[in-house]
Amino acid sequence: MIAFMVTGTGSGVGKTTVALALMAALQERGYRVQPFKCGPDFLDTGHHSAICGRASRNLDTWMLDGESNRAIFTSAIHDADAAIVEGMMGLYDGVAGGTEEGSAAEIAKFLSLPVVLVLDAAKSARSIAAVVKGFESFDPEVHFAGIVLNHVGSDGHHRMLETAIRSVTATPLLGRIPTKEAIAIPERHLGLHTTEETKSAKDWLGAFARAGQEHLDLTPLLDLSWQDSRVKKESVLASHPASRLGPTRVRIGVARDKAFSFYYEDNLDLLRENGAEIVPFSPLADAELPQNLDGLYLGGGYPELYTDALSRNATMCAGIRAFVEAGNPVYAECGGMIYLGRTLTTLDGRSVTMVGALPLEFEMTQRLVNFGYVDVTFVEDCLLGEKGTHVRGHSFHCSRLRAGTAMPTVYRVKYSLSGRDELEGFHYKNVLASYVHLHFRGNPTLAASLVTAARRAQGMEVPV
Repeated sequence: MIAFMVTGTGSGVGKTTVALALMAALQERGYRVQPFKCGPDFLDTGHHSAICGRASRNLDTWMLDGESNRAIFTSAIHDADAAIVEGMMGLYDGVAGGTEEGSAAEIAKFLSLPVVLVLDAAKSARSIAAVVKGFESFDPEVHFAGIVLNHVGSDGHHRMLETAIRSVTATPLLGRIPTKEAIAIPERHLGLHTTEETKSAKDWLGAFARAGQEHLDLTPLLDLSWQDSRVKKESVLASHPASRLGPTRVRIGVARDKAFSFYYEDNLDLLRENGAEIVPFSPLADAELPQNLDGLYLGGGYPELYTDALSRNATMCAGIRAFVEAGNPVYAECGGMIYLGRTLTTLDGRSVTMVGALPLEFEMTQRLVNFGYVDVTFVEDCLLGEKGTHVRGHSFHCSRLRAGTAMPTVYRVKYSLSGRDELEGFHYKNVLASYVHLHFRGNPTLAASLVTAARRAQGMEVPV
């Protein structure tokens, strides 16, 4: 099988474009490509999934332990011909300046993945050779399989860059990706536009496949034969149709549309493995909640872009309020929590009514607030587990709590970048709402607790 990582010298160099072009080009050649993303990003995984026709998975050595990462990787590749892992930030960037913890390099070494390095060459000439040499020599345990140049100005510019790079390394130069509107993904305050907002999967596949085939030499990558003696094909995650909690399945409604799309696929898999049927619905387009739901999961996304449409859907808002007041379990992350609040004030000063299930008011901000990885400890029993439970997650939002009635909190949150420590995780009836995005594989008891809460709320038997 073919497996490699696409990473870059830093953020914004074009590694997502290159990763998608390689995924699409291999797809066109008949390979079944399994995509992955290093780190907590939700946006790139959506584009991966659209190109490859299968769910992209997050690998993260800070939120998850080594065996969880290995199990996610092994389980996902069992029926694939190729695996492409997109890195995060720069290859060696992690949670701190002095260690590799949380970096793409750590994952590449952990899974024995060779690296394709992407460089932005727009303002470079011979100096680019020094960058390549520095990256290759920085950690001798990282193996480089290829180099791709982005933003090359002309054929002459490309020849100069190629001569410089070949003077310092034998790593194959796979080619260049020119700037093309057909494969340009628009960006906004939290990153790339979501795949739900952009072109169809067929359009994406064709445009990126052409870019990969016309501008990249895949031959050195096709010769890669990946294997890792520490990874056993038999050691895969449970197949999600099976339930650990008995035969009776609960129905958990999951908000999925242009406004709500930030989910770790493994969170949904763990809910299925513990006996949940995932029932997608759209707070934007559907007039009411799906019938016979036992719980709700409202993920993050871009509700601030669709405030008017969300507010106008009065029957959906009323249905969610009634669901909450009836004591049904509701887990809401970030955008989902904002949606449950009373109002959201936009950057232009408009205050828009939201669901009103929680006595909280929010406002958009120009910059990220409390960005980065977080440690979460439950200070009280809650929807996702017992007091003392620990899990890691990620904070990623351009908004803040504006006002509201004091609410009980069940999280103690410590932010990795600022060191700030605060109480968070708002509790009301059977609702748990937080800005923190949790990866359930970091502590699988969370999914089991949510399913158990749904069973209990509906009077179902809970296996001991």
